[in-house]
Order: sequence, then structure tokens, then C-alpha cells
Amino acid sequence: MAYQQQMQSRYGHCDSYFVESHDDGIYAVRAEARERARAIARLQQRAMAEDLSKQTAEEYQEDIMDHMEHMESETLADVNSIDIQTEIQWFMRPYLLDFLVEAHAAFQLLPETLFLAVNLLDRYCSRRVVYKRHYQLVGCAALLIAAKYGDKKDRVPTVRELKSMCCSLYDDEMFTQMEWHVLQTLNWVIGHPTVDAFLQVALSEGQYDAEVEHMTLYIAEIALFHKEFVSTRPSVLARSALALARCVLSRVQAKPQDWAGAYDPQTVMSLSNHLYQPSQVLSRKYAHMHLSSVSATVDEFLQRQAQIARRAAAPPTPPTSAVLEETKAGADGNLTPHTPQKTHYGAVMQHGCLTPPITPENEQFGYGNMVKPQPIPPQMYPTTPTPDHPSNIHQHQAQYYMQHV
Repeated sequence: MAYQQQMQSRYGHCDSYFVESHDDGIYAVRAEARERARAIARLQQRAMAEDLSKQTAEEYQEDIMDHMEHMESETLADVNSIDIQTEIQWFMRPYLLDFLVEAHAAFQLLPETLFLAVNLLDRYCSRRVVYKRHYQLVGCAALLIAAKYGDKKDRVPTVRELKSMCCSLYDDEMFTQMEWHVLQTLNWVIGHPTVDAFLQVALSEGQYDAEVEHMTLYIAEIALFHKEFVSTRPSVLARSALALARCVLSRVQAKPQDWAGAYDPQTVMSLSNHLYQPSQVLSRKYAHMHLSSVSATVDEFLQRQAQIARRAAAPPTPPTSAVLEETKAGADGNLTPHTPQKTHYGAVMQHGCLTPPITPENEQFGYGNMVKPQPIPPQMYPTTPTPDHPSNIHQHQAQYYMQHV
């Protein structure tokens, strides 16, 4: 009671012992200053951690590269074992990879996740007989394992989402069983140095260029669709794709003494031969601005190369005297030579045969009896017309000149 009277005499009458204060603004400013100091401290700690990581990486860079090169040879798929599959064929591969590329983009997974998923798929097909109706299921299981292994946890697809993307062709238990079976078949060895991992090593040797990185990933993902690159080591593929990307973008190539400069010219030529008709799904993916629209850049590059090739293959210009005589003969009403017209095969023969093959109509991928496209008859692709030899042209011009003089 005495305490209550003392408080009332000091602060006045109040129904409660909690007294409002007018200094709340001061406490708010102090709390904001503390939060700002904590944020600055976190940034400083992160910068220190990055510096320590960089120093450690430089110290152990050689050991890391040796381990990566060892692991890439241990976890490489065998293309000859896939060849002996009884049901799945190579012409089915582009359809499955289109599905995986779309799923990978829909879940916004890391680039290395796609390369790891395709590696797991190929390694499983190298060791187990895969039925045609389960081919897509194996691809989904490989994508799920790869996402769990190295991607962000909040972006890992769920079984329900994969089931929805497969139009409910498989039950929930089938995804779980296939995931377990893939891991058992591969002896739980998931770690595989991907093309993206080696690409980051190559890009760290010079100044970072986002367009070069996106172009290299585009070329490397094109290689996933083709059989000849299944057994190619990721280190070789990364350096070769990087060299081709710098060539397309007119960038300076790496020095021969650098790790990125030791690319394989034969692999570069093979990659360049597959730039003409990429997957439409892949082309649309890399047409976005956040990926530097590199697919459009490749199309423009190929158009320039085609124009250069046409100019180089043009027949030589006839002599000036023969041109004058032909012009004179044309004025007299006689027939004059005309520019040869393109045949209706020009659109087909511009970049070679159509690949991948056209999807059979009224067929769902991975289900039902898929019909392998019949080979196109040879008469659909006539031989390239060979222009007359220059000596023959000059001989005809001489005969024409003698008849009209």
C-alpha cells in the first residue's frame, strides 16, 4: 500500500502500473541501427568467406580437377550397351529430352541438374533393359534424383507434379519404385562432373561473359540430343562447346596454355554440324532475353555463313568481250543465257536431312506402339547439280561468237 501511494505521488493516479512513454521513436531508431549493423556484419562475413573459399580453391584446384576427370571417366555411359536395347531406339531420344527440357525449365532447376539427369538416364539404359512404356518413367526418376542431389530444396519436383506432367500414365508408387531401382542399379553413385561444372572452371580463367556462358550451354544441350556425344567426356565437350560459342560470338579464344584452350577440333566440327536444326523446344527456351537470346544469334550466324558459302560457290564472271556479244545478240531478239533458278529441293537440302525425325501422328510418347519413321526415298534428295566447267563455258561462248559475227 505504501508502494502504491509512493508511485501515485511520483507519477500521478493511474489504473495500471504501465506508463506510456513519448520516447518510442528513439527506441525505434536504435532498433533500426542495430539491424543495419547486423546486416553489414553479415555482408562482411560473407565477403570474408568468399575470399577464404577462393584461396582454398586456388590451393586445391589441381586436386579438384584430377578428381573431376577421374569421376567423369568412371560415370560415363556406354553407347554400345544402349545400342543393344530391344525396345527403345535412338529416334525416341529427342522426344524424351524435349520433355525433360520442358520439365527442367518449368521447375526452374539449375543447368547442371539437366546434364546430371541425362547422365543418370544413359547410365541406367547402359545396364538395364528398358521397355518402351517405361522410358519416360526412367527419365522422370533421373530428373527427380538429379534435383534432389544438387538443386535447391524448394524447387525439387514432387511425385504429384511429375505425375501430372506425364498425364497420369504412371501411379505414385511407380515413380518411387523406379527412383529406388535407378539408385540400386547405379550403386548409389550419383556424383558426376557435368558439362556445366567444367564450364565454370573454364570461365573462371578469364573475364566473365554471360552471353558466352549461355551460348555454350545452348550448344552443350544440343549435343544431348545426339548419339555421338553420349560417350564424350564432359570436359572435352565443355571446352569444345566453349570454343564454338566464342567463334559464333566473335570472341577471343582462350590461350593454348590455358585449360580452356585445349579443346578438341574434331568435337568442335561435330558440334557445328548439329547447329542447323536444333530441337524446337530447346530453341524456344534459349530465345528468352534472360538467356541472351542465343538461339536467334545462332540462326543469324548460320545465315551469314550460308551467304558466304553461296558467294564462294558462284561461277566465275565471263570475259567482258563475251558479255558484250551476248548483250548485242539479246538486242537482236535472240535468246540470251538466264540465271539458273533454284529447284524445289532447296529448302530440304540447305542444311541436310531433317533431324530429329518427325513425330508419328496420333501417338503419345512412351505409350502404345510407336512406329519408327520410314527412311525417306533416295529420289527425294537429288544430287547437287554441278555447274559446267569453266573451260566448257568458254568453249560454248567461242562457238556462239563465231556464229553471230
